Amino acid sequence: PMSQHAANGLPGRVKLLNVDNMNPNVKRVEYAVRGAIVQRAVQIEKELKEGVKKPFDEVIKANIGDAHAMGQKPITFLRQVLALCAYPELLEDDKFPADAKQRARRILEACGGHSIGAYSSSQGIDCIRQDVARYIEKRDGGIPSNPDNIYLATGASDAIVTMLKMLVCGEGRDRTGVMISIPQYPLYSAALADLAAVQISYYLDEDKCWSLDVAELKRAVDAARQHCNPRVLCIINPGNPTGQVQSRQCIEDVIRFAKDERLFLMADEVYQDNVYAEGCKFHSFKRVLFEMGPEYSTAVEMASFHSTSKCYMGECGFRGGYMEVINMDPEVKAQLTKLVSVRLCPPVPGQALLDLVVNPPQPDEPSYHQFTKERATVLATLAEKARLTEQIFNTVPGITCNPVQGAMYTFPRIALPQKAIDKATEEGLSPDMLYCMRLLEEEGICLVPGSGFGQREGTFHFRMTILPPTEKLKIVLQKIREFHVRFTQEFS
Repeated sequence: PMSQHAANGLPGRVKLLNVDNMNPNVKRVEYAVRGAIVQRAVQIEKELKEGVKKPFDEVIKANIGDAHAMGQKPITFLRQVLALCAYPELLEDDKFPADAKQRARRILEACGGHSIGAYSSSQGIDCIRQDVARYIEKRDGGIPSNPDNIYLATGASDAIVTMLKMLVCGEGRDRTGVMISIPQYPLYSAALADLAAVQISYYLDEDKCWSLDVAELKRAVDAARQHCNPRVLCIINPGNPTGQVQSRQCIEDVIRFAKDERLFLMADEVYQDNVYAEGCKFHSFKRVLFEMGPEYSTAVEMASFHSTSKCYMGECGFRGGYMEVINMDPEVKAQLTKLVSVRLCPPVPGQALLDLVVNPPQPDEPSYHQFTKERATVLATLAEKARLTEQIFNTVPGITCNPVQGAMYTFPRIALPQKAIDKATEEGLSPDMLYCMRLLEEEGICLVPGSGFGQREGTFHFRMTILPPTEKLKIVLQKIREFHVRFTQEFS
């Protein structure tokens, strides 16, 4: 019989599934937002609980856009309706406002057996898709949206990966190439590695507030045509990790480029309510596309994405989101519907939550006043923290920080001494990883190094969320400032 050791996973016989014979694409996947540095942060938290003495008493995780974990308060109305949906007996309770009950009843009527524990149709509950379509129409000044083109999803991430999967084909030089911005949100590079697609990097211009330049898109696509078949252009607006908001002119240029180069557009717009800077405004790709006229609006194929995880909601744990497809070949759409049906349906509580986001309390409803007040407070606080972050970082010699125009991150550039770069190389780390690891060990602050998102050769950055409560954020910024000065002195 098999030895007890082997049964416990200790050396004995070689496992049937081992790292040499597992899927090689999975091994190529990297996701920095939850990578090595975060694992160490979790370990440090355990050590603190066990009473190990550190120069700090808590780990502040500014590595991931997890609003509620950082103290953002859930919006009352959203949670009231979800509570009613989850436990319908509360509908008899007079503590809940009439509009919350009305929303809950409508959602429950659309569920099998009047329960959010039932499966829904694969594309998502019909009446919720209708509400999403109406929301998009209103957002885009009346440009029509068809509920049949809406796919509800397990957060935007799930829809993005599904759409990429649909687009990947070919071998060798014909393999699908996908254009992604550098710096990028690592979901994209991870999904491309998993699908064995070719990543085509285009660089945002840090000196111009991380703006996107069509000449750079052209450079990237022309170079890529030598070794793959570029078919997709991914845009994140407002930007993650870079926080820039694209001008209308820029979006028009991108749409023209996509049409000329015959590229499928993917517009990741999950931060669409997070716009803070004076003179910046969110323009949806769909609206701009249709306002450019039929030459473009009938020709450019596109998918756009939104989510319940960001903006004023911050409800990441519910995994709610949607995708709208535009000008998609009907036969391909049938295949897409088939593909999503294999996973049955997105989580129904997430669908219910999305319904409230796209169909919030109206001025004549009892929850309107509190809802608008809470939403405004969350967004105003984020705007204030965006300003504060940029201001304080720019007072530190060796840190340069672009304005955080939108989203919920800052991506400052850090000047690192040559000795620090040499030390990192010696340890087999990227220099900004060494920096972030030391910051974590010395100050208990968890950030993600810029190398996890991509950056121009020879530049170094980190991504930090602006989500901690204002007073805590001030402390974090102060600690980073002191650390940066210390780190620079140590290695100069």
